[in-house]
Amino acid sequence: MIKMQNVVKSFDGFHALDDFSMHVPKGAIYGLVGPNGSGKSTAMRHLTGVYRQDKGEVLLEGKPIYENPEAKVRIANIPDELYYFVSATTKDMMKFYKGFYPKFDEKRYEALKDVFHTVDEKRPIRRLSKGMQKQSAFWLSICCRPDLLLLDEPVDGLDPVMRRQVWSLLMADVVESETTVLVSSHNLRELEDVCDHVGIVSKGKILVERSLSELQDMVNKIQIAFPESVEMNLPADLEVLHQSKIGRVHTLIIREQTEIVLAKLGALNPILLEAIPLSLEEIFIYELGGEDYAVREIVL
Repeated sequence: MIKMQNVVKSFDGFHALDDFSMHVPKGAIYGLVGPNGSGKSTAMRHLTGVYRQDKGEVLLEGKPIYENPEAKVRIANIPDELYYFVSATTKDMMKFYKGFYPKFDEKRYEALKDVFHTVDEKRPIRRLSKGMQKQSAFWLSICCRPDLLLLDEPVDGLDPVMRRQVWSLLMADVVESETTVLVSSHNLRELEDVCDHVGIVSKGKILVERSLSELQDMVNKIQIAFPESVEMNLPADLEVLHQSKIGRVHTLIIREQTEIVLAKLGALNPILLEAIPLSLEEIFIYELGGEDYAVREIVL
């Protein structure tokens, strides 16, 4: 569905994207995660056709997005900072979107009034609260019936009930219409509940890109203990991302498939050997590593 291949984008000599490559399959909910300044928003702006890459390819089903109206009518976008015409109401914007999106579903717009019932469609959007503005944005974007929906910090400002309703609508579209959803967010706990693919970004590059299940199987938190007189000698071919010890129990973060890790460590005849599932937040911290992420100690 989406292909960004070896993309480079510079601003005054700074590489916001540096050999950035990302592949999002059709019908996926893809979580794009990374620290502030890593290049997430720059990547999203390439996918909406706002930025033109210096090098590389930005494609929607094999066709360039930049200056391509046929591609853009298939894409809806909810940015972190919303913008509407100064006096526009939700109903005004519905009419405006209807003129741009050939698949805009006015019947669905009417049907969703019950879901977004707290939004006054005749009140200027700029006079609504932040949460109401975000609801208006979802209401309009979902009715565009896009093939690709881009979300930058999508549910920021929404209450828990509305968050659940919005995600329910989006996931229904993924199942029924094979809508592809790309989400950039710092709320990793929420992404873990909804995403099936994840890309971790750092310094303008994708470090890791896998399905969520593969990612969780490739980074393992292991607790292991030996008799008091026995020293732990780890196999040299295991990639240990972090190691700590409390009493006789060692906690290891290892990048390798779970079955392989347990087989290799089991051969050491420990008295305790247990694999503990890592959350997406923990995987994110350990994959990035480095001195800037000493906070990783917190999650042990």
